[in-house]
Amino acid sequence: MKLSARNQLKGKIVGVTKGQTTAHVRIDIGAGVIVTSSITNDAVDDLALKVGDDAWAVIKASDVMIGK
Repeated sequence: MKLSARNQLKGKIVGVTKGQTTAHVRIDIGAGVIVTSSITNDAVDDLALKVGDDAWAVIKASDVMIGK
């Protein structure tokens, strides 16, 4: 599958925590950096995501905010 998003970070799933409707998926992209995504429980099930799987964090945003 090809995507237009240029920020594609390959890593390994290190955590999947389901809530009532939304899950938090944690992906280790290396060098101690963890990216966390909030997706639906249905998406976790459809993709059969589990700890230890290789996965991609795909980031598509028109705005990036920075605070201090």
